[in-house]
Amino acid sequence: METLEQIIVAFANHAWGMPLLVLLVGGGVFFLFYSRFMPYRNFKHGIEVLSGKYEDPTAPGDINHFQALSSTLAATVGMGNISGVAIALGVGGPGAIFWMWITAIVGMATKFFTCTLAIMYRGEDTSGKIQGGPMYYITEGLGKKWKPLAIFFSVAGLIGCTPMFQSNQLTQIIRDTMLAEDGLLGYNTMILADSFITETGFRLSDIIIGLILVALVSSVIFGGIKRIGHVAARLVPLMVLIYILTVVYIIVNNIVDVPYYFWLIVTDAFTGQAAAGGAVGVVISNGIRRGAFSNEAGIGTEAMAHGAAKTREPVREGLVGMLEPAIDTLLICTMTAMALLMTGAWLDTSVDGITMTAVAFETGIPVVGPYLLIICVLIFSITTMFTYSYYGTKCLNFLGGAHRKHYYNYFYIFAIFIGSITSIDMVINLIDGMFAMMAIPTMIGTMLLAPRVIEASKDYFRRKERGDFNL
Repeated sequence: METLEQIIVAFANHAWGMPLLVLLVGGGVFFLFYSRFMPYRNFKHGIEVLSGKYEDPTAPGDINHFQALSSTLAATVGMGNISGVAIALGVGGPGAIFWMWITAIVGMATKFFTCTLAIMYRGEDTSGKIQGGPMYYITEGLGKKWKPLAIFFSVAGLIGCTPMFQSNQLTQIIRDTMLAEDGLLGYNTMILADSFITETGFRLSDIIIGLILVALVSSVIFGGIKRIGHVAARLVPLMVLIYILTVVYIIVNNIVDVPYYFWLIVTDAFTGQAAAGGAVGVVISNGIRRGAFSNEAGIGTEAMAHGAAKTREPVREGLVGMLEPAIDTLLICTMTAMALLMTGAWLDTSVDGITMTAVAFETGIPVVGPYLLIICVLIFSITTMFTYSYYGTKCLNFLGGAHRKHYYNYFYIFAIFIGSITSIDMVINLIDGMFAMMAIPTMIGTMLLAPRVIEASKDYFRRKERGDFNL
């Protein structure tokens, strides 16, 4: 296992080298200027679309705009915002948060393009059902000769869309908060949980939690995107509200420190003094990796969810999609970072990932803080697992046909269990590496099709000015 872990870590580090960083961030900057800041100039209109003002129940697709956004946020507003930020601080220091902001700012433009293309070039699967996503807009928009690029994306997506990171971190927070010596269930439970280690190499508690997660997630994901969309639309606003109120409480209690830590984030981004090894390159790489994991701009997953939206107007879905990095990274990740910095939890080298965030909540809100975090983590993790299953089935659908896509869910629930009992380093680096592989075809395809997005946008906003909408 140690050898395998070393191989996976090396793979992830090479995958997230300078070429990919240039592709993701440079591509986002290209979209930003090529569109002349169009997504930002029409931010208000995106909110109007999200509110249901332009809903068309007869349009092709499976879910409405709000459900599409909720399904995507169910995946992006998740463990990347809680433990992902902690990992970024632990490895890259405060400066990594600055580079997460950069991925969000340029990621808004990226998502506008990818989500617009997801509707513009929807294709049909072998059952004749309309599908959207990078694999479809690559083949439909660029032609069949580009299909190998679409296949590459789908193969990487089979692994990248597994929920191992979510199940790993949920298991960790339950073990460290509820089963610890001073936890909710007490010391005797921890003895039982750890007694199994010497016999099998795995904690009994991790195995039990993994099996419970398998049962919970299975009850939803086998219902497809409609059930996922309905559940996500109910749970996502609730989880965001609870988490934001909790973190706001910590920030308000330390409000005088806000300017200092914002300045620390900005200055450390270019000095790297707090990063592991004190290298600026570590700060930039880690910040962009965690930012990409958090908001998934340019990875291609967002296009798969928005490709299922009920609409005939691709640009509208692009405007809805570009709201996600603002909510996910600029708002929620920043709030998490401030809580970790203000409480000093990021300086504790004995903890990492979700446990670091638990320390921050315990410090900021004694006694009840960790349990509020457990509630948030439970909802964050479960809803993320719902949406990721849909992404994986779409990848298998494209590769093997609609009649085989359901087989992915069996692999998916097995991955939940594996993530629950595996080390965080192996899990996070495996997902990171496959996300990098997914980003390559997504960004290449999107940049090649960017002129068509601009043409569609100009046409859409001309019709908007005239009030000539095809509703």
